[in-house]
Amino acid sequence: MASYIQNELDATGVAHVLVFLKDPTERATTAAATAPVPDARANALRKHFTLRETSQTSQLIEAANEGMGLRALGGKPKRTPRITAASVQHGVRYYPNLGIMLGMATKEGIAALRNEAGVHRLSGVPPISLIHPTRTAAASLTRTVTWGIEAMGVDRLWAEGITGKRIVVGHLDTGVDGKHPALKGAIKSFVEFDDLGRQVTPRPAAHDSAEHGTHTAATIAGRPVRGKHVGVAPGARLASAMVIEGGDVIARVIGGMDWALGKGVRILSMSLGLRGWHEDFLDLTNLLRAQGVLPVFAVGNEGPGTSRSPGNYPSALSIGAYQRGNSVADFSSSQRFQRAADSLVPDLVAPGVDVISAKPGGGWQSMNGSSMATPHIAGLAALLLQARPKASVDLLEKAILASCALPATMSAQRANRGVPDAAEALRLIRAA
Repeated sequence: MASYIQNELDATGVAHVLVFLKDPTERATTAAATAPVPDARANALRKHFTLRETSQTSQLIEAANEGMGLRALGGKPKRTPRITAASVQHGVRYYPNLGIMLGMATKEGIAALRNEAGVHRLSGVPPISLIHPTRTAAASLTRTVTWGIEAMGVDRLWAEGITGKRIVVGHLDTGVDGKHPALKGAIKSFVEFDDLGRQVTPRPAAHDSAEHGTHTAATIAGRPVRGKHVGVAPGARLASAMVIEGGDVIARVIGGMDWALGKGVRILSMSLGLRGWHEDFLDLTNLLRAQGVLPVFAVGNEGPGTSRSPGNYPSALSIGAYQRGNSVADFSSSQRFQRAADSLVPDLVAPGVDVISAKPGGGWQSMNGSSMATPHIAGLAALLLQARPKASVDLLEKAILASCALPATMSAQRANRGVPDAAEALRLIRAA
């Protein structure tokens, strides 16, 4: 039994489990991610789940009913109607676009789930968190393009009219300030998930509970402001979900993934994870690829010999950070694994130091982190998809990786394939 499942059972008598259903092509595709279970197979499995007072879901309900409210990410209380266990389906959530269930179960319930014909696999649910920037500072936008856009040669694609037009990028983060000048018109869809992983209704306007999400969003798809650019794909649009941090983070993140799939995203940008190697989210990452979504994940900011899951999976496009002068940032994680294929992470490095992007409320700020490098590559992927809209996930990833070159100032152990070249990636995806 997975260590996280066993640890939770030993501690509380119940464990958080992800249930992957068989035959995902038969899953329901129209139900909301946190609506009452509509799928007959999933509905039949509900009897194996339980909601105990010791579970996080129960305690979140109790806290809300004591008048604290389900808080937004920034910690602001929200008054809500009284919540009951029945109103959250006894803690069970069904995600129809992913074909998975999330809930609490006892040892007996877990054994029963494993024996169900409709269940493909169970996994534990370790806690994941935002990969926080190592530095944040006020900044002014003085250059026509940021140094990262220039370093990757992105403006050469713009000169050909390739801006990411008609491409939707999934963005799971702390939210996004849709009123920022760089993001007006860039947000196709926005959703906020509360502490229990439920979609907040009525759906609020795009906003950021912190600063991280606005920064990463504008790096992906920021529009020019007075002729100055921070966005790699200024013609792309975002399906942005507020999922970090606080509450039942797993329910929120998976809810965001499921919702983004329903919005037709082809790329998913995520700057979050769990320190170290944990297989629990491997099937989920594989599932994203199987549905035609390129998962672009930050590798982490804990330095050499470390990495984050799911960014360290072979099925993720794992991104580290480098700085001006073509050296890998000291904080950028890197790690080698004992596996036959794709043994080294990150897969590549992208601009992640002194990255200037949008600040909630207007203006600009500079941040350092693999979180800042990741949206550069998500934006590049959007550009390539505009050039070849029917490209498979494998072809898209291959073009990005094959475009990379390792500068003499970087070691393969830290940077792997090195630095991507946008023009070369475009040539490769067109020629494939």
